Amino acid sequence: MTRVLIALTSHSELGDTGRATGFYVSEAAEPWEVFTEAGFDVDLVSVKGGRPPADGVDEADPTQQKFLANVDLDHTPVAADLDASAYDAVLFAGGHGTMWDFPHADDLLKLAADIYERGGVVAAVCHGPSALVNLKLSDGTYLVDGKNVAGFTNAEEEAVGLTDVVPFLLADKLTSRGAIHHAAENWSAQSVVDGRLVTGQNPQSAQLTGQNVAALLATK
Repeated sequence: MTRVLIALTSHSELGDTGRATGFYVSEAAEPWEVFTEAGFDVDLVSVKGGRPPADGVDEADPTQQKFLANVDLDHTPVAADLDASAYDAVLFAGGHGTMWDFPHADDLLKLAADIYERGGVVAAVCHGPSALVNLKLSDGTYLVDGKNVAGFTNAEEEAVGLTDVVPFLLADKLTSRGAIHHAAENWSAQSVVDGRLVTGQNPQSAQLTGQNVAALLATK
């Protein structure tokens, strides 16, 4: 049975704005739906375990509501409690909270590197690629070095008015790690596949990113 892990942020504060953040629910729910409909087993993990903070909940969205009704968000494990050999892929869901904790979630990054080096798929969408800025393989190289990637763009960050709130600009940081960042028009669906690395630009890219992961896993 193919098993996929969806990783969620545990960070709930949007800088010093006084606003709440967390994982963006659609960016977990849409890939989750793709994976479950493909017959995959899907587990969740979060940086700190327990119930991760949710952002962008749409009560009228059936995919989100199905996700929230069918997963156990109250008891997500931490990465240290999981075995990389059990998973064929890991997907880092986005949400602005990821910008604060994903880059420094060492156990989670090691788990993802292990999955990748065992022949698995690493995927991330929107701000989820913040996990990739410090994700190194066992030889000390950055996973994204020389790879084509997508992620929330500088223009999109400016459009939501958070350029000076986030701890870094995601596209710039990925580029500094050697990634080749591809920016499509704001809010257009874009997912880039480079070998076993799959990345998506924004919330509109979550379903497509999930579909690209599922297509890779179907060939294994």
